[in-house]
Amino acid sequence: MEGPNKNDIHPNPKVPSVCFIKNVVKNPNIVIGDYTYYDDSETGGVDFESHVSHHYPFIGDKLIIGKFCAIAKGVRFIMNGANHRFNGISTYPFNIMGKGYFEKVVRGRRETRHDRTRREKIVVSETDGVVWRH
Repeated sequence: MEGPNKNDIHPNPKVPSVCFIKNVVKNPNIVIGDYTYYDDSETGGVDFESHVSHHYPFIGDKLIIGKFCAIAKGVRFIMNGANHRFNGISTYPFNIMGKGYFEKVVRGRRETRHDRTRREKIVVSETDGVVWRH
C-alpha cells in the first residue's frame, strides 16, 4: 500500500474539500508538516492562509503546525498583531500604523518586549486536531 502523495494539493480526487495545506501556503512564517490537512467544502482548502489573522511580517511570529494534523473548516489562528499594548497612554495600535506615527505619538520611545503580551509562535503538535463549531 502506497498511501497519498504528500506533495499533492488534494490527496484524494474523490474528496476535493480536503487539502494538504503545506502545498498551498506561501508565507514563510507559516510552517506546516507533511500530511496535515484542512477540510473546507466551499474552497477546497486552498485558502488556508486567510484563516491566519493579524499576521504581520514585521512582527516575525510564526504559526507552526506539525505532521498529520487535522484542521477543521472555520478555524482561525489569531497571531500577535491582534495584541494591544496595556502599559501606555492608549491601547490604540500606534506601532502598526507605520510612517513614524508610533514614534511621534510616544516622543521617540521605542516599544520594548514587555510592552505587550507576546508569543513568538503558535505550535500545533503532530497528530493534533483543531476543530471549530459555529
